[in-house]
Amino acid sequence: MAKITLDNLAHSYLPNPKGEEDFALKELNHEWTDGEAYALLGSSGCGKTTLLNIISGLLKPSQGRVLFDDRDVTSAPTAERNIAQVFQFPVVYDTMSVRQNLAFPLKNRGADAAYVAERVQTVARMIDMEAELDRKARGLTADAKQKISLGRGMVREDVNALLFDEPLTVIDPHMKWELRTQLKSLHRQFGHTMIYVTHDQTEALTFADKVVVMFDGRVVQIGTPEELFETPEHTFVGYFIGSPGMNIIPARIEGNRAHVNGSLIQLARAYGKLDGEVVIGVRPEYAKLSDKDGLPVRIRRVEDVGRHKIVRAEFFGNDINIIAKEGEAIGSEMTRVTFDPARVNVYANDWRVTGEAA
Repeated sequence: MAKITLDNLAHSYLPNPKGEEDFALKELNHEWTDGEAYALLGSSGCGKTTLLNIISGLLKPSQGRVLFDDRDVTSAPTAERNIAQVFQFPVVYDTMSVRQNLAFPLKNRGADAAYVAERVQTVARMIDMEAELDRKARGLTADAKQKISLGRGMVREDVNALLFDEPLTVIDPHMKWELRTQLKSLHRQFGHTMIYVTHDQTEALTFADKVVVMFDGRVVQIGTPEELFETPEHTFVGYFIGSPGMNIIPARIEGNRAHVNGSLIQLARAYGKLDGEVVIGVRPEYAKLSDKDGLPVRIRRVEDVGRHKIVRAEFFGNDINIIAKEGEAIGSEMTRVTFDPARVNVYANDWRVTGEAA
């Protein structure tokens, strides 16, 4: 296990980058705590895999350093970093049995035969492949092969870090839930530093202690699932986290009031002069339909998803979503919406502005 420090790190795939726009991974400085589980979350092309490959040693950064427990490993090959990595698509030895595949990382390091047998049995149980231990990998399905890859990554107990690059892409939905649960159990049991790359917010939020949200090659927020939901530091975090995501509404801010198309929305905090593109962000969970109070809204449709209803509406020309609780009546007279002032975030040029207590 290791504390991982990213010091002044950045990377460009161009030989002579001229400016920030030429960098696939923009400059970042972070320290990831020994023994925690992290998820790198973001849409395709945001830099997640680039960062993971730099940490693993598959890619040398254009600038900056990677340190494991304060030891500079920036130029160290993957083999010297003592990490295990599981890739998006299964990498297995087809001519070997499942048992031989799982045992390979341990045998390659000269582990005791009894320990190898015990550890292989334990991991096979975790990935639900005890019955296939003596089958050749060649004849197995893609999701079974990926389970072997996961098992190989988990079989060693002495690694500095376990790195997962979208490992559940080829796994069926039910098995995804099972494997995520097993990975969490493994983390609790052994306390490995784990880094899990995904574009799926459900995978990230259910797996990680801390989620690292990336956008356009930049880390825009690191936080617990609760922090990402309640106080998104960037509009992308608000939009990407949540289902549906945060409502983004252009506004003009004066003190503790937001002006939207001539109407006022009360804020819990006061703000000074804000430059650039200014918006407010409100989670659908903190918007409420009313027949008396609030600002006018036009309901387009209502989607009943079981535990609650999602109201799709138009608000001064902006599309907004409102969450109505299960059993909450939505009548034709409910043509107004209110927002919880304490839950309204203010953003300037996509970044959250803190404000002062009003």
